Amino acid sequence: MANLQIIESFLNYLLHERHFSAYTAKCYGADLRQFGDYLADEFDIALNTEQEGKALQHARAHGSNGSSNGTTAPATVTGTIVQADINVIRAFLSHLSEQNYSPSTMARKIATLRSFYKWADRTSLVKGNPMVMIRTPKQAKRLPKAITVEEIERLLSAPDDRELLGARDRAILETLYSTGVRVSELVDLDSTDLDEYGEALHIRGKGKKERLVPLGSHALAAIRHYLTMFHQDPRYKQAEAAGKRPPLFINKHGGRLSSRSVRRKLDKYLREAGLDPSISPHTLRHSFATHLLGNGADLRSVQELLGHQSLSTTQIYTHLTTQRLRDAYDDAHPRAEAG
Repeated sequence: MANLQIIESFLNYLLHERHFSAYTAKCYGADLRQFGDYLADEFDIALNTEQEGKALQHARAHGSNGSSNGTTAPATVTGTIVQADINVIRAFLSHLSEQNYSPSTMARKIATLRSFYKWADRTSLVKGNPMVMIRTPKQAKRLPKAITVEEIERLLSAPDDRELLGARDRAILETLYSTGVRVSELVDLDSTDLDEYGEALHIRGKGKKERLVPLGSHALAAIRHYLTMFHQDPRYKQAEAAGKRPPLFINKHGGRLSSRSVRRKLDKYLREAGLDPSISPHTLRHSFATHLLGNGADLRSVQELLGHQSLSTTQIYTHLTTQRLRDAYDDAHPRAEAG
């Protein structure tokens, strides 16, 4: 299906007002286009770009004050979206359930529609929000995957830091585990985001929110070693001469690394270390949080370090530390165990 203006307007809102990532907006767009395809097929609507544009103009002009019912204008997907009620939504969700989507995928598609209609209601494109009566199906809680400290040590030892790119890779892996930053946050780092004196990194997180995260001594040493080599490299000298501010972690051409490149590097070192190939950069973030909580860190501190907006997002890790609490109880309570 060709892009509908109403969908593009919503995606622009997500990107420029809500500061969603391009990837998240892309997923929302795919879900909404699937909804549009369903409506076109269900109501036998032939897509006409000009008529879709007129339907959006009509919705903007009349929105919650009326519909196009009674006019001679041909049916449009945009008009059908605007006038959709709970029965239309339920029919679409029933259609999706027949496709054998996983519960998590279904939940995401419902969340997309909920966000879209909340926006459409707030901007007076629709008369009432049909999603208010739709519930998200309960999902089984997925345990965050974490690897052991011994596995972490094997992974961090894999890069050969005697040459520049190996030193960079060692610094990257040390930084991911030391700080728990998202890989998107890591590749966004500039050289000026390193605070060597304060032993911390300045992170620009989701929603343009900024935070400082401390660097452990091993990660700081790995970054300093990498930067010493980088500052002697012609690529750094060229950037400096041009007055450019280089990224903290460069690719082989001296430019900024991509998230995909970091994943490829991680895959390489997982093979060399003989570790589970399904381990991802996000696994290191999970391991960071799990190991902190397992060693006594409080949940609020971990929340701030991870950059979670809500404490409930961080609480998914708490079940991983139940045994530590049990051990502390058994050691401290006078009637915890039989004598």
